Amino acid sequence: MQKATTEELERLLERREHELADARQRIRQLEEALDARASEAAALRRISEATGQVVTTDDILPLIAEIALEVTDTESALVYLFNDAHDTLVLRAATDEQIKPQVGKLRLKIGEGITGWVAREKKHVALTSEAWSDERFKFLPDLNEDRYQSILSVPLIWREECIGVVNVRTQAPHAYTKTQVQLLSAIASQVAGAIQASRKVRNAEKSATHLSTVAEVSRTITSNLYLEEILQLAVAATAQTLNFKIVALRLVDEEKQQLVVKAVHAVSKDYARRPPLHIGEGLAGKAVETGKVITVLDVKKSLDYKFGDIAREQNLTSLACVPLKVRDRVIGVLNCYTDRPHDFTEDELNVLSTLGNQVAVAIENAKLMVKGALLQEMHHRVKNNLQQIASLLRLQKHYAGDRPATEVLEESIGRVMAVSAVHELLSREDLDTISIRKIAEHIVQATKQSLTLPNKRIDFRVEGPDLRLSSHQANSVALILNEMVQNAVEHGFKITDDGSILVRLMEKPEDWLLEVRNTGDSPRPDFNPDKHHDLGLQIIQGLVRGDLQGEFKLIRDGEETVASIRWPKT
Repeated sequence: MQKATTEELERLLERREHELADARQRIRQLEEALDARASEAAALRRISEATGQVVTTDDILPLIAEIALEVTDTESALVYLFNDAHDTLVLRAATDEQIKPQVGKLRLKIGEGITGWVAREKKHVALTSEAWSDERFKFLPDLNEDRYQSILSVPLIWREECIGVVNVRTQAPHAYTKTQVQLLSAIASQVAGAIQASRKVRNAEKSATHLSTVAEVSRTITSNLYLEEILQLAVAATAQTLNFKIVALRLVDEEKQQLVVKAVHAVSKDYARRPPLHIGEGLAGKAVETGKVITVLDVKKSLDYKFGDIAREQNLTSLACVPLKVRDRVIGVLNCYTDRPHDFTEDELNVLSTLGNQVAVAIENAKLMVKGALLQEMHHRVKNNLQQIASLLRLQKHYAGDRPATEVLEESIGRVMAVSAVHELLSREDLDTISIRKIAEHIVQATKQSLTLPNKRIDFRVEGPDLRLSSHQANSVALILNEMVQNAVEHGFKITDDGSILVRLMEKPEDWLLEVRNTGDSPRPDFNPDKHHDLGLQIIQGLVRGDLQGEFKLIRDGEETVASIRWPKT
């Protein structure tokens, strides 16, 4: 009986010891759970504090990476977020100093590598050692992955949508506990909410900025400004408000079928010196050819981009080429560059397209205004020129005397053709200035064909710089030069059959000098141009003094007779 009692006591003690051991184990588990909860609470509190102090994602993510590193007691933390198109994961934060230069640059497609798999499946992955042997692993040398044995990769889930991935790693093998997985998952959930809140703030700010940009550019291009000023202000406003490094505007040259740079907003002037592009050439040329927006993540890697050397020098990265359209007709392209990889959102492209269309309409309106102004100017010039021709014909009538009608008409035709030469050049050139050298070449050629007799062998030449004058002064110089060249032919080669006529243009510090030199007959010794009543000389004297405020001279210089006019620069 006593023996049975002893055995029962022993069994009872044994049960109590097991129960005590179980209780101790349970206490340890509760303590660990309590510690985990405390760590989780501390981590979440720190995250809450961090997200409460900053509102931008770029400020939040580095703090999150540091917290993830500390609470999991690991050696490396990486945070990825999806781009706005939600098709690519972009590295947005890293704790490793060697990896930080890759932030914003390194990208993974959905399903690519362990990180891409986690994003696609929305499940965590915990690998204890030799992570590189996993079939989902993709080696990325920029991440120093050959140094790390273990990895814990957790998706950032917000309302059942994956918005990114957070990874922690160790160089030695490491078994991730259930607590560490739960802790990192809790952090990820909290971070996802903070990121989405930050994105909402950012998107609201962007929308406000976009509306402000559209309004500012609209005010600019509808103001009473010249076209060049409109274009320059438009690219400046676009660059500053949308934070682009360079914004350039090219317009279509319809005659040459080229895209020519017309306005640039950039720190360096190198971009403005870029040569024209043919339509269909390069990214900008293709945008114009197709009428569709073209975007490139990195122009330095694009085979279609034509200016890789400048892109590398100025660190140009992403590019959006937005065609400028008016009534389904493309008249140019707006090129917007960033200095880091950037996925252009649909909202950004819509804003740029709106701006592009507004600028295109402003360009067309400005061209119409210019055409209207040119039409008025043309009417004014035609009226003045007809009055000038009428005055010349009246003078010719007064001085005609008994000269043959054909001779009188030839002189009148020469003067009319001199005026015509000015306006023919004016209609061809972009600026409201005329090349005097081209006028001289035109007059010399016309005189050679119409006034030189078959038995005369006269060498005509034009020398000197390309003087450019206003249309009014050019008219006067053309008439004067026509008279001087005609006089050189008629009076210099009455007897002499061989010789030369040289038209020489010279620029002096304060005035212009135009000479007509001939090697023909010398004037009479008593000849005085101021007292001679020849119509040609009267025209020269009147125009030189009245229109040019200059002086006329006729001298003999060695073997040459020199008729010259000198007039001040204005």
